[in-house]
Amino acid sequence: MERVRSAEGPRLAGGRRSAAALVVCALAGTGLAAGAVGGQDTARAAEAVAAGKAVHRTAITWGACPRPAEGASRDPRLTCGTLKVPLNYRKPGGEKIEVAVSRLSTAKPGKRRGVLLLNPGGPALGGLDMPATMAPTLPKSVRDRYDLIGFDPRGVEHSTPQSCGLKDPTVTGLFPFPAADGSITRNVALAKADAKQCATAVGDDLKYYTTANTARDMDRIREALGERRISYWGQSYGTYLGAVYRSLFPRRTDRMILEGNVNPAKVWADEVADTWGKGMADRFPDAARVAAAQDATLGLGGTVEEVTRTYLALADRLDREPVPVPGTSLSLDGATLRNVTYGLLLHNDTLPVLTQVWKAADDLAKGSLTDTDRAVLEQVFAGTPSSPGVPADNQATMFLALVCGDAEWPHGADGYAARTAADRKKWPLTAGMPANIWACAFWKKPVEAPVTVTGTGARNTLILQNRRDNATPWEGALGLHKALGRKSVLVGVDNGGHYVYNEGSACADRATVDFLTTGHLPGRDVYCTDVKQK
Repeated sequence: MERVRSAEGPRLAGGRRSAAALVVCALAGTGLAAGAVGGQDTARAAEAVAAGKAVHRTAITWGACPRPAEGASRDPRLTCGTLKVPLNYRKPGGEKIEVAVSRLSTAKPGKRRGVLLLNPGGPALGGLDMPATMAPTLPKSVRDRYDLIGFDPRGVEHSTPQSCGLKDPTVTGLFPFPAADGSITRNVALAKADAKQCATAVGDDLKYYTTANTARDMDRIREALGERRISYWGQSYGTYLGAVYRSLFPRRTDRMILEGNVNPAKVWADEVADTWGKGMADRFPDAARVAAAQDATLGLGGTVEEVTRTYLALADRLDREPVPVPGTSLSLDGATLRNVTYGLLLHNDTLPVLTQVWKAADDLAKGSLTDTDRAVLEQVFAGTPSSPGVPADNQATMFLALVCGDAEWPHGADGYAARTAADRKKWPLTAGMPANIWACAFWKKPVEAPVTVTGTGARNTLILQNRRDNATPWEGALGLHKALGRKSVLVGVDNGGHYVYNEGSACADRATVDFLTTGHLPGRDVYCTDVKQK
């Protein structure tokens, strides 16, 4: 699950590269049983009610795309349109919302297989630019077979954007790092305030902005495109979205690639509390080794252990004594340092930048900031403008809507303090944040139970996963693979970072391209050890 917005503009934002990731039909009379139980009969029923009698089939009128954020560019080949879908699929004739869709037509007559729908994750990242971002990384054999389709999920960016009017509009502002002494008193107050703010500003409508309904929107997109089935590539949170679509619409799913994976049995409280601490512990040494190799210039320590101790001491100091950042109205505290660290661990090629951030933060805390340090901090604290017409807190609002609305969390504040203290002790790099109280503890009950992800359907899913992924750790891929069973193949890679394809493993890239072009999945799981750093 991706928690931050990229400075280059999504990939974990919508793109695959990140220079400075900073501060994740008619249902009348039937209910939504498909979301609560599994099995082939349920899946077929879900497809039938979702498709209705095709009375809602509407083609998308393609034209210009929305204006991008200031300073951003957009591929001129990209065309966009909108599609109206029900806010509440239990009342398909009721209120409608819009979903923005993009298309990069690349398939060649005679070779065309269909469409490849793309989602960059988040939760709550827009995906209109993803076709243009992905196209250069794909060989001609893939581009000849698929038109690339992007979309902003319901409630996100240009798809009837939602806003709670949160005081801190950033997603990272939602993450509940305890106080320096481990207290969660302020976290409880903030969680309660954020939940109340969303309930007041948006109201009951927010409960319909869920992963299950986004998956149903995806099937409306399929129909509007005139496709019998769709292929799909989802990253990070997008792996859960894809797994939910596959479970609701198995006969509408063609070839599916899931990259950087979420365990569908753990959304979302357990996914956060059970994996984020270990994921950081697994990934952090990769960056610490880079810093240790430059001890003569960085002065952070000559071994992984020494660098880790320096980092933990620095984070603790900044927790207790935040330091103003020159040239801004902001302060650098322990939470900010940890969030920036998290973001720059997503790619191997940003690890050297991360070590420079650590040095700059250390110098700032000591009062010995250099010109080089200033340049590094300016990059880190550079804001990312919103697209015109998109509320500043849109991603944060929709992040909460999804993680709180997909599945129920433990309610109230009881028990969170003890769990946070235990997690803080076990995983010091994340300081207890993953087990701490979130706004979801004060959220209304979800509108439906989480979709049960099963192996119903064809053998058509390729799971791509790095061994040391701090955003969606290795264990998430194992959980998803278990849920899908023999209908999926796991391609694991001995690498760090959040992305697998086009990140240095010819073994993983080969399996991906071969699957998309021929439909061939390896006969058994594969573990790739051929990574070459860029």
